[in-house]
Amino acid sequence: MNAAGKPVPAHVAIIMDGNGRWAAHHGEPRHQGHRAGADSVRAVVEAAARAGVSALTLFAFSSENWRRPANEVGMLMELFLRVLDRETDRLHENGIRLSVIGDRAQLSDKLQRRCAAAESLTAGNTRMDLNIAASYGGRWDLAQAARTLAEEVERGERDAASIDEAALAHTVCLGHAPEPDLFIRTGGEQRISNFLLWQLAYTELYFTDTLWPDFKAPELQTALDWFASRERRFGGLAGASEAAPDA
Repeated sequence: MNAAGKPVPAHVAIIMDGNGRWAAHHGEPRHQGHRAGADSVRAVVEAAARAGVSALTLFAFSSENWRRPANEVGMLMELFLRVLDRETDRLHENGIRLSVIGDRAQLSDKLQRRCAAAESLTAGNTRMDLNIAASYGGRWDLAQAARTLAEEVERGERDAASIDEAALAHTVCLGHAPEPDLFIRTGGEQRISNFLLWQLAYTELYFTDTLWPDFKAPELQTALDWFASRERRFGGLAGASEAAPDA
């Protein structure tokens, strides 16, 4: 609960969509839209931490985004590197722990090293977890979790019969975190686009036409207020919002 007694989502997940359209609307090249979007990342991270959100997961680059033109992919990777260099100390000073989830083997060696260094620096922070999904896809996530569990069976570390929902939930990315309470997608599209397929099972879905570079603290607060108005029943009856999910 916040100071006004309204529920605050423990975990917020966001698809940051609309950078390219924002650039087109402003007569700018696409890369300017991505740079403007990086400013929104800082604003939303700061606003989420102030609001009392415990975990924030941002979809920065999907496994499908590798299909984009090579020059755009290169620019996005370079921007990711610069933002890491610029923001990691700020995150650390503000008590925010950074994690990068996804198929990191697809990232350059330099970017992998920077991600690891940022995670190491911020590992002890407890104010808020910031998870950046890069080279991430929900189907990839489920496949790698299934492979990990199968390898444990092969090594004799577990029985196949022990593989249940709880085992899978702990093996997918973000298995250490609560499942998202609130999902936000900016830019007007109304789909989850292969993002956190397992983790979003009972998440409240919020879609806005606001393009990501225009999504700042006031827009996040609007989404948080919308979340506070929802009655979450998890498959149960009205008035039983605290019940466990009904499988």
